[in-house]
Amino acid sequence: MLAKRAARESAARLRSLGGANVLASRGMATENKKDGKVMHPDLLNRHIKATEYAVRGELYLRGEELRREGKEIIFTNVGNPHALGQPPITFTRQVCALVAAPMLLDHPDVDMLFPEDAIYRAKVFLQSKDMIPGGIGAYSDSRGALGIRKEVAQFIADRDGVAPTNPDNIFLTDGASVAVRSCLHALIRGPEDGIMVPIPQYPLYSASIKLYDGQLCPYYLDESTGWGLKPEELKRSIAEARSKGINVRGLVFINPGNPTGQCLTKEDLQGLAQFAKDEGVVLMADEVYQENVYQDERPFVSMRSVVAGMPELKDDVELFSFHTVSKGSHGECGFRGGYVECTNIHPGTVDEIYKIASINLSPNILGQVMMSLMVNPPKVGDPSFPDYNRQRKGTIASLRRRAHMMTDAFNSLEGVECVFTEGAMYSFPKITLPPKAMEAAKAAGKPADTFYCLRLLEETGISAVPGTGFGQEPGTFHFRTTILPMEEKIAEVVELFKNFHSNFMAQYK
Repeated sequence: MLAKRAARESAARLRSLGGANVLASRGMATENKKDGKVMHPDLLNRHIKATEYAVRGELYLRGEELRREGKEIIFTNVGNPHALGQPPITFTRQVCALVAAPMLLDHPDVDMLFPEDAIYRAKVFLQSKDMIPGGIGAYSDSRGALGIRKEVAQFIADRDGVAPTNPDNIFLTDGASVAVRSCLHALIRGPEDGIMVPIPQYPLYSASIKLYDGQLCPYYLDESTGWGLKPEELKRSIAEARSKGINVRGLVFINPGNPTGQCLTKEDLQGLAQFAKDEGVVLMADEVYQENVYQDERPFVSMRSVVAGMPELKDDVELFSFHTVSKGSHGECGFRGGYVECTNIHPGTVDEIYKIASINLSPNILGQVMMSLMVNPPKVGDPSFPDYNRQRKGTIASLRRRAHMMTDAFNSLEGVECVFTEGAMYSFPKITLPPKAMEAAKAAGKPADTFYCLRLLEETGISAVPGTGFGQEPGTFHFRTTILPMEEKIAEVVELFKNFHSNFMAQYK
């Protein structure tokens, strides 16, 4: 009897609790929706909502609208060489074609269609156990194919005059951006952690730091000295961050600079390495434009070589170095090939990065193939070398001429000053606008450089990016444009800029 009554009471309690849970569940379901949608923009991860990326922001989206309406748009907002006419290097595409369609290797006329060295390289990719024996349709190791990582290690050794690194300290990635985000994600543990970033900066950094809930700690480049790096500014930046309770864990530098185009000297890099050791921060060397150098006074110097040449700290400076196939003479953005080399990074941390990379199974295979072809190109005596060398050198020489053309054009305009584009793919002119233009921008609810760039886009079809998207000294205004339109087109672009700017300034006198 007692047992039956206890059972009834227990059942009643469970029904009561179940009812409460149902009510609570219904309440949570209501809070989980807005306007009938779980995926309402107001209910997204707050870090996604706070993230901004100006290169594909308001100006780009408006340009896409105009393009769909039939207006010709010159997309100088992003470093996308092939989209603006840069031709691919023949040898790399020949090898990729054979790797992507291996049945061509069995065609009786294959040696009439493809040079001997392209056929040989394709067979190496497809037959070597350390390359991609499963072809482009198979996964590789999560770090990327071992044979290609060995080629990257040898490329770094040859470039820097150092012993080849352990290929397991190299990760092949879907473009350098993925590698940058992976390293930032590992560094930033929460909102108390900060990363020092040059201002102006490429917004990959500000966007990723915001996404991972970290703090961007700006250090300003000196426009008056050609976007120079000042040691006292580094000290100011880290002191200010620490005074706010921010734990600075990393320092980014971009060499050659984006959007600023400056090339750092060996002395600049030595100063950064010493700063990293003294302050206990990890260096992140964005060196994706290392082939894009347009003057002879400051050639590219890698941070890897600088650290190796400083005996007092060569084993102490923790360094991530990034490179890609998207820039330089290859400009193969769509292949999404990149790498990061880990120098003096704890082996346990490398293992953790490998674990996270494994979530994606492997980087894309054609991007890895293109990376191999970039770091291990045809050599003197190979059938493809003459054409490869001519194409590569011709592209860089043309970019050097275009850098002068764009810089000279900007500096000829009223109220415009532009530091010469020493490297990378961009000009970043400063604009001083008349008071009436500033008032018109305010009335439109836009920063002055955004207002200027929107007018430029609407009237000429040229899509540039306002300086507000990169950061700039307060009270100054800039915009970034690539130097990538082909030489036969760039004269037209320059004239469009000149005519627009002259009319704009006259309108707001």
